[in-house]
Amino acid sequence: MHVSFNIAADIDAAMKTAVAAAGIDAASFAPEVRTADPRNGDFQANGVLAFAKRNKQNPRALAEQIIAALPDEIKARFDTAIAGPGFINFTLKPAALFDWLNTYDSIEKLSSGASSAYAGQTWVVDYSSPNTAKQMHVGHLRSAVIGEAICRLLEFSGAKVIRDNHLGDWGTQFGKLIYGYKRWLDKDALARDPISELERLYKLGNEATPDGSPELEEARQELVKLQRGDYDSLELWKLFSEVSKKAFDEIYKQLAIKFDHYLGESFYNDKLQPVLDELQKLGLAEESQGALVVFHPEHPRFAKQPFIVRKSDGASNYATTDLATMLYRVEHFHADGIVILTDFRQSDHFEQLALTAEKWFAKTGRRMPRFAHVTFGAVLGENNKPLKTRDGDTIKLKELLGEAEERAYTIVSEKNAGRPKAEQFTDEECRAIAHYVGIGAVQYADLSQNRSSDYLFSWDKMLSLDGNTAPYLLYAIARIHSIFRKAGIEPEALAAIEKEASPLETPTELALARKLVKFPDALRLATDTLRPHFLALYLYELAGDYSAFNNADKVLVDDTPVRARRLLLCARTQLTLNTGLNLLGVRTLKRM
Repeated sequence: MHVSFNIAADIDAAMKTAVAAAGIDAASFAPEVRTADPRNGDFQANGVLAFAKRNKQNPRALAEQIIAALPDEIKARFDTAIAGPGFINFTLKPAALFDWLNTYDSIEKLSSGASSAYAGQTWVVDYSSPNTAKQMHVGHLRSAVIGEAICRLLEFSGAKVIRDNHLGDWGTQFGKLIYGYKRWLDKDALARDPISELERLYKLGNEATPDGSPELEEARQELVKLQRGDYDSLELWKLFSEVSKKAFDEIYKQLAIKFDHYLGESFYNDKLQPVLDELQKLGLAEESQGALVVFHPEHPRFAKQPFIVRKSDGASNYATTDLATMLYRVEHFHADGIVILTDFRQSDHFEQLALTAEKWFAKTGRRMPRFAHVTFGAVLGENNKPLKTRDGDTIKLKELLGEAEERAYTIVSEKNAGRPKAEQFTDEECRAIAHYVGIGAVQYADLSQNRSSDYLFSWDKMLSLDGNTAPYLLYAIARIHSIFRKAGIEPEALAAIEKEASPLETPTELALARKLVKFPDALRLATDTLRPHFLALYLYELAGDYSAFNNADKVLVDDTPVRARRLLLCARTQLTLNTGLNLLGVRTLKRM
C-alpha cells in the first residue's frame, strides 16, 4: 500500500476521482478537505454541501454517491461517515496509522515527503534589516526570528531559499555621524564597544546640527562627500559597516541565524537612476509638484496617495531603492517568491510597491514573482506599551538575550541542586542548557503568537515548564530521551525492534498516532500562510497528547510487542518535536 506524506491531498484526489466516476461535474467540484475535529474523525470534506446547493441536489444523497465511488485503496485506509447535511468524515484505520509511522521514520523521510510543495522554486526572504551604526534592539527581534522560521519552513518544503539582510547602510544619518566622529571620537570606547560609541557620536552629531544651522550644512557636506565617493569618507563608512556587521553577527549566532547576503541600501545606489528612467519612459512615473510619482487611480485607498519614487529635491527614497531591489532579485536571483518582513506600519508602502512593480513588469514582459509583505505586531511590556527599560529607553537585543540566559541559568541551577548527586550536571553543562533554554524561550514566545498581533513579553510565562512554552516542549523531548536511555537504545536505532511491534490498541496510543500523522497539515498551513504559530500550536498539542499517552500507558513493559509499539510512538514523537522546533529555529536538548 502506498503511504503518502500528505494524507489530506490523497483524500482530495480520491474525491475528485470518485466525483468523475459517478458522472458528476468534476470541474466545478471542490472537495475542501481539512483537518477534522478529533471527535468526528481525522479529516473532513466540506465541499459536498456547497456543490449540492449550487446544483439543487440532496447533499446527503450526493455524499453517499461519492463515498460509494471512492477508490478501493482509500476505502482500505479509511472509515467514512456522513455528518450533518453532507459533510464526509474520514477516519484512518489503525493499520493505516501504523503504516504512516513506519514509513516516515526520519527527518530525511519527512523532508522528502514535504519537499514537493515548493520544489524547484527560489524564494528570497528579506528579514532583520537593522541600521548600520546602531545597536539591534527588542524591536528587531520579531523580524529576525519570524524571518528565520519562514526560511526554514520554505526550505523544508522544497524551496531554494536566499536569506538577504537588507541593511539600512546609506542615507542622511551618515553625514551627522561623520560630523560627530570627527569631533568627539573616543578611540578607547570605539575599540571596547564600537556600536555604542557610534550611537553616541551620532546622537552628539544630531544634537549639534539643528535645522537651519551652519553645523547642519557642514553635516550635509559630509554626506555629499560620501555620496561623491570621497576616499576618506568612504573609508569611514566602511569602518562603520564592518563593526556593525560584526556586532550583528554576534547576535545572529546566538539565534542560529546565518545570512547568504548583506545587500543593503548602498548596494543599490548605482542602480536607482535606470529604474527611474525606465518608469518615466514607460509612462508609469510622472512629475507632480516637483516629485516623480506613480499614480494608482484604480485603487480605493491610493487613488489620491501617489507612490513617490523621487522626492521634490531630486533625492531618491525607500521607494526607489525597493523597486531596484525587486528588479535585482528577479533578474539576478530569478526569484519565484519574495518575502519582506517589517512591522505593520509599513503596510501601505509595500502594497504600493507591489502595485507599481506589477505594472512595471507587465509593461516590460518581466515575470512578477509572488510577493508577500509579512507584517507583525509590537512586543509589549506589562503596561501594554512597547517594551522599554525602566528608564524608558529601548531594550538592546544583546542585553535581552543575555538576561534570558541568566534567568534560565538560575532556574536550571535550582532544579539541578534538587537532583540526586550522581545525576547532577556540572556548572558548564548548566550553562549550556541555560543557553538553549533561555534563547529558545525568547524565540518560541514570539513564534507561538499570531504574528499579526502584539504580544506581552513575560519572563515568568516564557520560561515556565507549563503551557505553550519552549521549556515545556524541550522537557518533553528530554523525557523521551530518558525513556530510551533506560531502555538502552537510541530513538534512531529502533529498526531492529519495530518489526516486533503489535498493532496500536489503546485510546491514548491511537490519539497520539492520529496527532503525529497531522504534522504535514500543520507544516503546510504554517508555510502557505507564512505564519509559524500554526506549527507551534501543533507541537504544543502533540506534546500534550504524548503526555496523556505516557501517563496512561507504561512504555517499558515486559510484553515485547507492546513495548516495541510504544517505543515506536515515543521515537516518532521525539522526531516530530525535534523537527518542528528546528523549523522554528529552536535548538533542542537530550537532557535538561
